[in-house]
Amino acid sequence: MNAPDSIGRKIVQLACPHDCPDTCAMDVTVEDGVAVEIKGGDMPFTAGVLCTKVAKYLERTYSPERVLHPLKRVGRKGEGRFERISWDEALDTIAARFKAIAAEDPQQILPSSYAGNMGLINFGAMDRRFFNRLGASHLDRTLCSTAGKAGMKITLGGSVGTNVEHAVDAKLILIWGSNPIVSNLHFWTRCQEAKRRGAKLVIIDPRRNETAEKCHEHIALLPGTDGALALAMMHVIIGENRHDRDYVERHTVGFDRLAARVKDWTPERAAAVCGITPDQIVALAREYATVKPALIRLNYGMQRCHGGGMAVRAIACLPALVGAWRSPAGGVVLSTSGFYGLNHHALERPDLISGAPRTINHAALGDALTAAQPPVKAIYVYNNNPVAVCPDSRKVIAGFSREDLFCVVHDLFLTDTADYADIVLPATSQLEHHDIHSSYGHLYVLASQPAIAPVGESKPNAEVFRLLAKRMGFDDPCFDDTDEDLCRQALESSSPTLVGIGWDGLKAAGWKRLTVADAPFANGGFPTPSGKCEFYSEWAAKQGLDPLPTYVAPYEGPTSNPELANRYPLAFISPPNRHFLNSSFANLEFARKDAGEPTLEMHPDDAAPRGISDGALVRIANDRGEFSAVARLNGRARRGVVIAPSVWWRKLSPDGCNANEVTSQALADLRGAATFYDCLVEVIAA
Repeated sequence: MNAPDSIGRKIVQLACPHDCPDTCAMDVTVEDGVAVEIKGGDMPFTAGVLCTKVAKYLERTYSPERVLHPLKRVGRKGEGRFERISWDEALDTIAARFKAIAAEDPQQILPSSYAGNMGLINFGAMDRRFFNRLGASHLDRTLCSTAGKAGMKITLGGSVGTNVEHAVDAKLILIWGSNPIVSNLHFWTRCQEAKRRGAKLVIIDPRRNETAEKCHEHIALLPGTDGALALAMMHVIIGENRHDRDYVERHTVGFDRLAARVKDWTPERAAAVCGITPDQIVALAREYATVKPALIRLNYGMQRCHGGGMAVRAIACLPALVGAWRSPAGGVVLSTSGFYGLNHHALERPDLISGAPRTINHAALGDALTAAQPPVKAIYVYNNNPVAVCPDSRKVIAGFSREDLFCVVHDLFLTDTADYADIVLPATSQLEHHDIHSSYGHLYVLASQPAIAPVGESKPNAEVFRLLAKRMGFDDPCFDDTDEDLCRQALESSSPTLVGIGWDGLKAAGWKRLTVADAPFANGGFPTPSGKCEFYSEWAAKQGLDPLPTYVAPYEGPTSNPELANRYPLAFISPPNRHFLNSSFANLEFARKDAGEPTLEMHPDDAAPRGISDGALVRIANDRGEFSAVARLNGRARRGVVIAPSVWWRKLSPDGCNANEVTSQALADLRGAATFYDCLVEVIAA
């Protein structure tokens, strides 16, 4: 709620909008219309603490680099030269171009949005209504998480899992493909408490990241081989009769078939694939089956490879196999978003769609902008910086460089993508609009209220699409809904998890907890077709998928693609730089100062034969492209793997490039997901 005090100050409750599982509550202090302080709110998961980036959020809100007025391009695409125009001119220009293109074929118009703002209203509400009504191409937003979500859905029935607030009571925590110190801070504080109580922390990741340095054990497998490790763990657990027979018999489907599948996945076979030792696999499997309660915290890094969906599916089988779901502190979690049951249908209005517009995969945007038929003739970019964050940058840039592509960018800053825009629109920051937030890392729904008036002439996403709808002649009543109307509609749901949660009460309180049991699957009740954990999935079989967990090798692995590995022998990953969040914050002075410069972490045994020393400038290259970075032999990279913490803005990098010069548009095994971490390169001393 807004809380004025005796001297005219007020405190406004907000939610952090960025792509992070913590979705923190924030309290903003305002004096005379100016935000003067930001700190963590009292929502139990946040517990008053913000990450170092968002603790400086006022520097983002009041940055001198913010776009304050609509702009139109006056230079060549990519130059970033603009002049100020009015909102009327900007909106009239957009509407006129959209009308002309739609008259020919509305599928030639493409929305390009992602997770720059995760609020339900600014992420996906009025914008979806607009593009649905227009008949534009759909964007399949696959960059981050779709493979892992698909693996979870097949196995557990959805994006559901353990409430990590209970992690303090776990005795064994496997942190798999995650770096919570950087990307899940409030889970990490609970891991630390569990550690103080005697829990063992094991991290499974190719990189000895900031979290690995504080865990008891680090298993440094090769990228894209997590599924093989999980299958071998099940081989040991079943082969040594360490599984929970009672839980398996009562609450799972397909155990006998699973046992047959994993029989061939010996620790020796998996160790050769993963680049670790058989003894590590056996010890981990025995410990996981014995120590109770045991919690697995997955994150999305490990599913950004060819077999990412199946890897998550295999890992998700482990808790049911050992009965870990019996305890609130046991089980597995990748995302909690499936618990919410919010009314996305009411927000997005898919009933406005006529016909069957095509779908374009976000992970293959470069191909879409250069080769799709019919061609993409207009693109509207918001909550997104695709020139920096999409794979295979050269193709993406070739698409945005087309003079015949009408490009609109709605953002707070002149991003890499904005430099290619014909029209740039100023966007509000989180302090300047209403929104409602779910989470993929906890069980709270949050209200976010405007603390200050919009800076300059900035407008929130929903308002711009309302204005455009009018100019397009869309007279559907839904385009008159206010942002608070949309917040109410989001909560108009029959989901039992949202009982008693309405917008007015949420706005007054700031946050509410979902109604979810402490140990939701202690007695089964999974949201699968069978109501059980599905080791064998009839649904998957009907889709033409392998109904059992299997191993899908990387496209570009040293053993799966030896011919390519002969030319490009180093596996390449680009995990989050702790000072950025995707490409957000990467333009702000405090973040760039803390990050230093683009770096490439290498193992000394890989650097020495290439004549590379610590601090040397290197080129990272493959057939798709190349970029430069400074070599760091800091002990974080295992042999055979190089690591470029990302995502740097291209125009703020010394060579005008970033890590996505070398990443691929190839898609993962499930749901067309991106494969950023399925990539081979060579590194050359510059």
